[in-house]
Amino acid sequence: MVNATNVDATAVNTLRWLAAGDWTIVVPVYQRQYRWDIGGCEQLLSDIRAVADLGDRHMHFIGSILSSVSHDAASPELVLIDGQQRITTLMLLVAALHHTVRDVDPELARQLERVLVAATDPVRTKLRPHRAWADVFERVVLDRADSATAVRDSRFDDNYAFFRSQISPDEAPRIWRGLQKLEHVAITIGAGANAQQIFESLNSTGEPLRDHELIHNYVLMGLSHAEQSAVEEAYWLPIERNTGASIAAFWRQYLVMVTGREVTLADGRGVYDAFRHVFPRLEYDDLREHAATWRQFSEIYRILLEPAHESDPEIARQLRYVNTFGTALYPLVMRAYREYQDALITKGELIETLEQVQALLVRRTVVGVPTERLVARLCRARDDGIDALVLAISRITPSDKRVRVALKYTPLPHARYVLGRLADADGADLDVEHIFPLAPGDAWSGDGVRAWADYSEDEQNSHRALAQTLGNLALLESDLASQAFDRSFPGKRTLYAQSDVSLTRDVAATDAWGTAAISARSALLTQRFVEVWRRPGDVGIDDDGLTPILDAVHRRGWPRGWQREWDYVEYRGEHWEVSDVKYLFNRVFKRLWADARADVMAYSARRGGPVYTAQSWNGQWDRLDDEHSLYMGWDSSYMLSAVQGVLDEAGLAPEVFVKYSYIGAAM
Repeated sequence: MVNATNVDATAVNTLRWLAAGDWTIVVPVYQRQYRWDIGGCEQLLSDIRAVADLGDRHMHFIGSILSSVSHDAASPELVLIDGQQRITTLMLLVAALHHTVRDVDPELARQLERVLVAATDPVRTKLRPHRAWADVFERVVLDRADSATAVRDSRFDDNYAFFRSQISPDEAPRIWRGLQKLEHVAITIGAGANAQQIFESLNSTGEPLRDHELIHNYVLMGLSHAEQSAVEEAYWLPIERNTGASIAAFWRQYLVMVTGREVTLADGRGVYDAFRHVFPRLEYDDLREHAATWRQFSEIYRILLEPAHESDPEIARQLRYVNTFGTALYPLVMRAYREYQDALITKGELIETLEQVQALLVRRTVVGVPTERLVARLCRARDDGIDALVLAISRITPSDKRVRVALKYTPLPHARYVLGRLADADGADLDVEHIFPLAPGDAWSGDGVRAWADYSEDEQNSHRALAQTLGNLALLESDLASQAFDRSFPGKRTLYAQSDVSLTRDVAATDAWGTAAISARSALLTQRFVEVWRRPGDVGIDDDGLTPILDAVHRRGWPRGWQREWDYVEYRGEHWEVSDVKYLFNRVFKRLWADARADVMAYSARRGGPVYTAQSWNGQWDRLDDEHSLYMGWDSSYMLSAVQGVLDEAGLAPEVFVKYSYIGAAM
């Protein structure tokens, strides 16, 4: 055997490793600041709970910790090169557990204290983070009272408060059992080793796993080889075949459909994190049941991507129409198609839903409003029935009035699709023809009398402004279109008369072509447009730029000094001048404390906060009444999640909207 002399790597029990030795663990000054958010803490705590409930042979691996030993200080120091984020978070969790049990289980408290407190100095923590934050960390871990001027606003406070809120004395033994099952590889380097090279090897070598690859590993991890092979063959490989290069999009859109919430692509793991949230535990029998459903939806996804696989020609045609606008509304379409397969809705009801989807998308595109972040709210509405879905679609579908104005003056999007449906012409050999050409030559004429060069500048500009609008466009067979190129209108009329497309033949009956003819044809086709793509339902408002509270996301990266995330909030018809998450969190919980206290208490009991009967740790608090307090020290992402959760609990989420500020929308 050949041994390495400068690197020692050993698999160790994490808690014993932290408790052992008389050294202090220090974070070097070049390391980044502590950045874990509550989402990461929530996942860690979930993993610890899961492993606590498994048999003794099951352990949870948290990765590798890279360090070097320094003898420069008065007492030995272990310098963290890689792993400070995980170790710091574990220390905060141990501190929260220690403070929860110290009055009820002194023996467990003593064991936890050995992890937290330096053996040589009982008033110092075993972990020493950045010098700038060391005092804050120490104050949190040792539960020291704040000074009168202390500001408690750090990730240490946020994450400690989260752990403290989640761990009750009754659950403390379970958390301790899970903590004792954590393992890592402790890599200690000697004086002759290149720390940076080892760090880069651990963190930068190889291509990072993508979301669907992480899901694949998560699904199969922990199964026997025979079970892995069975699941791979029966479910995963068919899913890969059905979705092909779109497998990542499939998982994201499937999860949007299941949860009714947008799945944020954050740090390359948003889809994977959402998957783990929906499927926190996957025992073999449950996995096979879920996997059968995933495979069925992947088969539907294949049909949506390639409608030629659909046996019904009418449904296939509608799916091709939907694909004109991309895949953004696939979660809703997948659900509707599955309901049709299961005979929960009729073919006619499926086609009606597909028509409503098209009307929503084409109208919003025509008037120039975004089509992103719509589908989650529609999936939620569908949970309440067809009528609720129609109402939700109607509310965000632009009105006939807005569509008429846009079609008259703005370029027509998806011209081939729009003209084809208006003319009921679906031939593959049809081209979009500009009756008045985009770049007319000097000899071009609209009436056979005046040449383009003789038009005044205002007349030319008026024609150019309407060149790409609905009234100036037609469908023409490819061979006729090649002959029509660069001809004046009188020469085109004879070609239009030969077309099989009725709307194009109608143009041949026009004597001259100019702005008046374009406007008249635009009015005629616009009337047909609003009939083909009807706005469903009977709602008096159309898209107003408001975002449902359940679809709101916390925007990061604000310019320094800029605090206004929203212009305002609409709360059940009330206009609130609320510009940031923290203010909204406070106002919503206080309002619901008055209007729906039972729902607030139910939500808080299930999530372990943010309402408590005692101010059990230092931080920012606001009183709700003499016996209840609202903790205000969470990070903004957690606060927004809590607002969404409590409003959903109270059944009021559909009545609350935020209006992003101009900068907020750009972030």
